[in-house]
Amino acid sequence: MNVATGADALNADTGVAAGVVSSEVPISMLLDLTLPISIELGRTSMTVQDILRLGRGSVIQLDRLAGEPIDVFVGDRRFAEGEVVLLGETFGVRITRILPRANAVEEIAA
Repeated sequence: MNVATGADALNADTGVAAGVVSSEVPISMLLDLTLPISIELGRTSMTVQDILRLGRGSVIQLDRLAGEPIDVFVGDRRFAEGEVVLLGETFGVRITRILPRANAVEEIAA
């Protein structure tokens, strides 16, 4: 009986050990997937009465200070921090920090 060992035991296409059934999807199948990206400048809470009073020119104060990093979400997960930049006449976000995976997991639990 021949038993494959080491690198020979792995399927070259999937990287899964020979004879092992895997339910994992190859990463290449996910690369064309489109995900929503949201940028959060800050948050606040307001009463319905205050919201109904809002009109053109109203200012809503957020919980962030000017110059603080903004949050970049991919789906519902906080993924990175960045800063607002001007690209011609439109806004953009320059990524300044990709959050470690451990932070992302902690924030989901919170």
